[in-house]
Amino acid sequence: MADRAVNDRQLKSEVVSLVQYIKRFREEIAQMVAADGKQTRFETMSDQLDAIVGATEDATQSILEHMETVDELVEKLRGADKAADREALCDQINEKTMAAIEACTFQDITGQRVTKIVRSMKFVEERVNVMIDLWGHDEINRLASEFAEDTKPEGDAALLNGPALKKEASISQDEIDKLFD
Repeated sequence: MADRAVNDRQLKSEVVSLVQYIKRFREEIAQMVAADGKQTRFETMSDQLDAIVGATEDATQSILEHMETVDELVEKLRGADKAADREALCDQINEKTMAAIEACTFQDITGQRVTKIVRSMKFVEERVNVMIDLWGHDEINRLASEFAEDTKPEGDAALLNGPALKKEASISQDEIDKLFD
């Protein structure tokens, strides 16, 4: 009878531990997907990245348009006979050059958006680390190696890694340029 009481107590203890574990795990997941305003942190990161891409595209387009106009104005300047015409063309070139420089200020806003994303990613990383601690590192590593085998990209997807970071580059830009000389 005493053994049964010990086993019942152990079972109850294990069930209580399991309930607490599941509750804590749910809390961590809830924090990870909690709304930050009207959006989750993941939605906010996605919107910020979309905004970065859009701002970069807009700035690039604006710079290219202004520089094309400068090129056209320089050609007109070469053929201008009157000093007043040359002066007006130089003013237009100066105006378009300044507009192109202004378009380059997008990097400040881009930096602010990237900072927001990095903060959100750090928050998510902290939450994931807590869940890993709850689950156990050995179990996570075992599952990760299983999933890695099942999810290896194939075909073109295996080639799509994006541009390398400077620290990852195995060949310098100078070496690439030499290939085209």
